Amino acid sequence: MVFPWSPGANEMKIGLTYDLRSEYLSLGYSEEDTAELDKTETIEGIEKALHSLGYQTERIGNARSLMMRLLNGKRWDLVFNICEGIFGDGRESLVPAILDDWQIPYVFSGAATMALTLNKALCKRVVRDAGIPTPDFCLVRSLHDLDKPKPAFPLFLKPVMEGSGKGIGEHSLIWTEEEFSRVCRHLLQRYDQPVLVETYLPGREFTVGICGNGPDARVIGVMEVVFNKAVMEIYSYENKQNYKEVVEYHKVEGEMAEKCGLLALQVWDATGSRDSGRVDMKLNDRGQPEFIEINPLAGLNFKDSDLPILARMNGMNFTQLIDAIMQAALKRIFGSETHTVMMRNEQYSYYPA
Repeated sequence: MVFPWSPGANEMKIGLTYDLRSEYLSLGYSEEDTAELDKTETIEGIEKALHSLGYQTERIGNARSLMMRLLNGKRWDLVFNICEGIFGDGRESLVPAILDDWQIPYVFSGAATMALTLNKALCKRVVRDAGIPTPDFCLVRSLHDLDKPKPAFPLFLKPVMEGSGKGIGEHSLIWTEEEFSRVCRHLLQRYDQPVLVETYLPGREFTVGICGNGPDARVIGVMEVVFNKAVMEIYSYENKQNYKEVVEYHKVEGEMAEKCGLLALQVWDATGSRDSGRVDMKLNDRGQPEFIEINPLAGLNFKDSDLPILARMNGMNFTQLIDAIMQAALKRIFGSETHTVMMRNEQYSYYPA
């Protein structure tokens, strides 16, 4: 498709929004508080890939920095957003919502999807309503909920709005009422949010990488997470801080890859996710995959994040992955409707042919 105005890579100014872990650590936040935030090398890797593809970039930083720059008149053709945020249940939605308000297009999912998928229980309800299998679950919002009905043991417990292994450890797999009460009390106090209580799935664990939107969404690879026999599986592949000591990753092909890929694409569509991300699942006791969670803001460290590892296993290097993400975003943004963007502090309208 040809457009009267179509941005070439060397014409586009890409803003980079991110939460730098070292900045928050210097302010006194803990290693666990900042577990989901990014290393400097992650930003450098993304920037290097974008430069090699011909894009101009400008580092913006976190949501507060974005707001200040916008108020001072700065604009970008597109924002590559990987801001996780650190406060509240809408933290991943903040930057997308700001950019929406200023009518600046951005890469990855919108504010509504980010809010939905951050809350694992709400996301599971949407997925379940779409007819997609997911483990039975309940929420413990307070101590008053401890005596309410719940799925049968064994259970898996974790905070409902955390990632990167936060709140997950040897205590997470629950077999008794005493363990259930003790762990719920601990998680409620430590994380000040509801506890997600799920039926524990005993089977193999997979993560699926997706790129694209609508009918163009495609699976870029399926990866199995195989736990080291020297450690307990309950650490979960989410725990990335010491993953090389805990798990091995294996490329998955054939019938199992097809089953996992189909489920992932169904989840992608049901949640309104965009451009690229990752869907996690496990096999139930019948050997069928069930949805665990989706990460529409998947980690992009070129060395040790799951999505780049998965892409690499399937013949896609990091620059090619970033290019695929950018092409998906550009097609979505520039592909079918009339838009208006701010470019170099001037306003341009463009129309599809």
